[in-house]
Amino acid sequence: MGDIKVAVLMGSKNDLTIMEDTIKTLKEFGVGYEAKVLSAHRTPKETVDYAEKLKNRGVKVVICGAGASAALAGTVAAHTDLPVFGVPIDATCFHGWDALLSTVQMPPGVPVAALGVGKMGAKNAALMALRILALQDVKIADKLGVFKEEQRKSILDTQIDL
Repeated sequence: MGDIKVAVLMGSKNDLTIMEDTIKTLKEFGVGYEAKVLSAHRTPKETVDYAEKLKNRGVKVVICGAGASAALAGTVAAHTDLPVFGVPIDATCFHGWDALLSTVQMPPGVPVAALGVGKMGAKNAALMALRILALQDVKIADKLGVFKEEQRKSILDTQIDL
C-alpha cells in the first residue's frame, strides 16, 4: 500500500467493528494507512506523542473513532495541524448521541470534522480523507470518479416491480 497517508485511530479495540469500514475503503483505493488503538483518557501521553509525530511521518489525514465522551479526535486535533475526522461510535446507553455531541462541540481553534454515528460515518470519513488526498494525487482522484460513477449507475439501474 505504500507509505502511510491516513492514520486510523480508535479508542478501544471494540471500535474496530465500526472502524473496519474506514479501513476497507482505504484498502479498496490502495491508500496506505495504519490503524491503532489509543485512548485520550487511558493512554494520554502516548496519544499526544503519536499525534505530535504524525506530520513528520508523512501522514496527511487522521480519522478517529470513539464512543462516550469521544475525546480522542479532539485530543489529536489539539496536537497536530493535520485534518482530523471524528467518527462517533454508539458505545453507551445514549446510542452515540454523547459521542456525536462531543465530536461536534470542539472549541474554536481545535477543529474536528464530525461524521455520522457508526458505520456510515466510518465509511464517509475514509471517503472524505480520499477527497483530500485526491487534491494532490491524480490516481486517487480517478478512482473516486469511478466510484461515483458506479454509485450513479447502481441507482439508475434499480428496477422497482410492483
